[in-house]
Amino acid sequence: MPVSSAMAQDWALDGMDPVSYWAENAAVPGRSDLVTLWRGKEWHFASEQNRSLFEANPGAYAPGLGGLCVVALSEGRSEPGNPRYFVVIGQRTYFLRTEQARQRLLADPQHVLMRAKAFWTRTNP
Repeated sequence: MPVSSAMAQDWALDGMDPVSYWAENAAVPGRSDLVTLWRGKEWHFASEQNRSLFEANPGAYAPGLGGLCVVALSEGRSEPGNPRYFVVIGQRTYFLRTEQARQRLLADPQHVLMRAKAFWTRTNP
């Protein structure tokens, strides 16, 4: 069944399963029948196990820096990340706008994250 754009706007991560970034190192589409409401958004999951893991600690699976593009933040811009371009670093999943931005982050993750977090802290008190 097609999803209306109004409904899809309430979907977190464009319907991607937030646990799959960790469990499979992949952006896996969630199922429309495995949903949890958190922070006003519908979070979709590929399996019941992933939904249970998320429900036990949703903050651990939510993207870092508000889901904004880490490279854009490091350059002083707030731009949304794309849930299909991601990197898991340490205990957090970070989003990027493009594959090129993902490669830039991977080339120097410590420097890019340090700059992105500094800008995020200044603009999100």
